[in-house]
Amino acid sequence: MPRKTERKPDESPAPEVERIVAHYSRNRVVTEATDAARLLFSQSGFGKPTDDGKVHLSLMDTLYLLEKGRLKVLDGREREIAFETLLKQERREEPQLWVRYSVFKNLRARGYVVKTALKFGADFRVYDRGVKPGDDHARWVVYPVHESGSMTWHEFAAKNRVAHSTKKRLMLAIVDDEGDVTYYEVRWMRP
Repeated sequence: MPRKTERKPDESPAPEVERIVAHYSRNRVVTEATDAARLLFSQSGFGKPTDDGKVHLSLMDTLYLLEKGRLKVLDGREREIAFETLLKQERREEPQLWVRYSVFKNLRARGYVVKTALKFGADFRVYDRGVKPGDDHARWVVYPVHESGSMTWHEFAAKNRVAHSTKKRLMLAIVDDEGDVTYYEVRWMRP
C-alpha cells in the first residue's frame, strides 16, 4: 500500500525587522521620531529620548545596533553608513574604541543595560539584568582594558575610590586580542 506523504506548510523566510533610521552628524547619532525608536529605548534601554520624540544614541549603542541590523545610519548627504565604515572612522578619533566596543557588545549580549559613565570617571555604568535606567541605580562602573595594557597602583586606587564613592562596584574588563572579555570585580573589604 502506498504511503501518504504529508505536505509541509510553505516555509516562508522570517520577516525582516524594520531598521530604525538615524542620522549621523558631528559624532552625534539621532534617530527619527518613530515609535520603533522610542520602543527600543523603553524596552531595551538604548539611547536617551529627546523632547521632540527622537532618541539620541551613544556611539556604542549605534555600533551595536548597526552590527545587529536594527539601525540604518545616514550621513549628511542621506547616504547609508556601514558598520565597518563607522567603526574605522571613529577608531581614528579613539584608538581604544575596539576594546571598549568589545566590552559593550559582550555585556549587551549577556542581557545587561550599558550606559556611558563619564560623570563617574569610568567608561560604562552597567545595570543588573531587567533593571531599566531611572528605575534603579547602576550596579557597576566598568573600565575596559586591553590585556597588554597596564595601570599603576595609583590609577587602580583612583578607579576603586570612584566606584566606592558612587556606591557602585568596580569591574575591570580585560579584552584579549581575539575580542574575548574576562571580568574582574573589585570591592572594598574590612578585615
